[in-house]
Amino acid sequence: MLKVSIEQVKAARALLRWSQADLAGASGISLPTIKRLEAATGEIGGREDTATAIRAALEAGGVIFIDENGDGPGVRLRKDKP
Repeated sequence: MLKVSIEQVKAARALLRWSQADLAGASGISLPTIKRLEAATGEIGGREDTATAIRAALEAGGVIFIDENGDGPGVRLRKDKP
């Protein structure tokens, strides 16, 4: 599975116009945990199930995570965004 970075999470939230609280609600991860994770850089730290829940919530919102392709990893919205 593609590893997702904190920078991708922040970009994904911006595309969806979600606050940290929105992400916490959608993922089932506490707001303090979201804030702590987003204060870091690099891959999502902490437990693997936390990263999985965050990624799943953002993908359910319509985000596609893009792997490193020479220009760096990124995010975009699905055409058929829910």
